[in-house]
Amino acid sequence: MEDRSVCSTPVPAGNKASLRETSHESHVPSAEVLESIENVILDVLKSLAQNKAPVLTLARRSDWRNIEFKDSVGLQMIPHYTTKQIRSDCPRSAPKFALMLKILSMIYKMVQSNTYATKRDIYYSDTLLFGSQSVVDNIINDISCMLRIPRRSLHVLSTTRGFVAGNLSYTEEDGTKVNCTCSTTAVTVPSNVQGIKNLISLAKFMLIVEKDATFQRLLDDDFCNKLSPCIMITGRGIPDLNTRLLVRKLWDSFQIPIFTLMDADPHGVEIMCIYKYGSASMSFEAHHLTVPSIKWLGLLPSDLQRLNIHKDALIPFTKQDQKKLASIQKRPYIACQPTWKKELEIMAASKLKAEIQVLTSLSSDYLSRVYLPNKLQFGGWV
Repeated sequence: MEDRSVCSTPVPAGNKASLRETSHESHVPSAEVLESIENVILDVLKSLAQNKAPVLTLARRSDWRNIEFKDSVGLQMIPHYTTKQIRSDCPRSAPKFALMLKILSMIYKMVQSNTYATKRDIYYSDTLLFGSQSVVDNIINDISCMLRIPRRSLHVLSTTRGFVAGNLSYTEEDGTKVNCTCSTTAVTVPSNVQGIKNLISLAKFMLIVEKDATFQRLLDDDFCNKLSPCIMITGRGIPDLNTRLLVRKLWDSFQIPIFTLMDADPHGVEIMCIYKYGSASMSFEAHHLTVPSIKWLGLLPSDLQRLNIHKDALIPFTKQDQKKLASIQKRPYIACQPTWKKELEIMAASKLKAEIQVLTSLSSDYLSRVYLPNKLQFGGWV
């Protein structure tokens, strides 16, 4: 959504900002981070010296016109993107200008002293000033995009919500050894994914599960070991940055098939697309966050017909569902996925959605005993 609190000055076509060359490596040296922030402040001081109102120029991160689809990456920001200006002399945008300088100052001090803070820590350092957590989150993403520096290199950590379980062990940055294999309970996704090392796994595949309840049920059924060794991950809904980073890191490390298990509804499809292709607002970090090889294992709209799920067990679409699905169907990556397109057409025609739990109407353990084994054995993914 457009930030309506900002006095935006569209940049004419001939003056569009150009994306500076950046490495696809996820770490930027501290000296480079400090220099980038100093350059922003120098520009502010130069404007003041010339009796001009300072401005900060930001990419329009969520504007689909600034985003292109590439098979090997997913959604990424185009090299010459349109921008908006956060002006210090505009009553609507001056507060955001001030907050951006405040957070830049905090980041500078953290990088200098080699300390870290979560986005939540930053918000609670002055709740009256920032007003809400979402304001802080948005500004940090804007700063990361403006400087072309990943959030981790800015010494800003995300609060982790995701869980991982199954055939996996690794060593965290502080030397802590984590063994997901031996645990009957899930392990929290590490807060510093880039810092983990010595990853070991005999997993044959990875399963991304949309919901925590389904993830826990599969864990209780010992799914990670029954069929063949695997790794299970859940972002517990829309995945946070660390969960997405971990999926990408595991893909880079093991190159095993990755499948998704989502509700058969527009929201589930949206979440799957974030893992596979990324999101518009984080397209500037696509190379660290997306795994375009991810497959849609279930719950497919066509499965509902194939398994003769009774219509009474399905949920009618809301207007919001219809709007969300129509939006997804127009996205550039759907045109390259004819089987996905067909599944979405089935969903749109029926105007019905289903949660994964609908399979319990067939039998209590149908998901782990029948549905997933058959799908994985006979290639029931798209």
